[in-house]
Amino acid sequence: MTTSRLRRRKLSEPTIARLPIYQRVVEEVIVGGRARIDSVELGTRAGVTATTVRRDLAGLGTLGTRGAGYDAAVLQSCIGEALGHDRDCDVVVIGLGNLGRALVNSSGFLTRGARLIGLYDVDDAVIGKVIAGHVVQSIHELATASVAVLCVPASAAQAVADRCVEAQIHALLNFAPQVLSVPLGTAVHDVDLSIELQVLLYHLHNGTGPLGGGLLHSLAVGASGLAGSSAREEPWR
Repeated sequence: MTTSRLRRRKLSEPTIARLPIYQRVVEEVIVGGRARIDSVELGTRAGVTATTVRRDLAGLGTLGTRGAGYDAAVLQSCIGEALGHDRDCDVVVIGLGNLGRALVNSSGFLTRGARLIGLYDVDDAVIGKVIAGHVVQSIHELATASVAVLCVPASAAQAVADRCVEAQIHALLNFAPQVLSVPLGTAVHDVDLSIELQVLLYHLHNGTGPLGGGLLHSLAVGASGLAGSSAREEPWR
């Protein structure tokens, strides 16, 4: 069964953020040799209620069976399709300081269907070097891609975002602690560890964490959970 055959509705942002967590749990179940999982177990392991799980997955269509739970393989496939894992995605990384290098050298950086096609920087000392099997090129040679990952200082982030728009890149994963201004049709997802810590501390002290008397729910940080403030502060031109 594929998502194209399912009745799907537009998913909310919180649901979209939880889908990768559900998928990770389902993959662990499959690796463990099991064929099914119910909403109670899935919710417990994902840090949400069973009701939330059922509501989230209902957006993908009619997947579960009352009393029997979800077929793990079908659920894995449908979540993957909803997240675009069945489609190819070209990714470029801009900024090869400590953060950029850590990301491209991480085995868990790229999701299914995504492939790294280029690395870019402005530092002459970095341009021309081979990192993760790719020769670092000048930002002025930026090629069109599906997604650009920005690992640059805050002071350079807007200029780099503008350059990405010029290169017809319409999805930006921004690790810089800087709010970007982009035209309609360009999606931006910000990853900032300082913000994530603030959110986590709220949950810790206000009812969902141990100090609040409840369970600590899982929070999706995004790609690797590293902060944009970790980007190397060098002059960009």
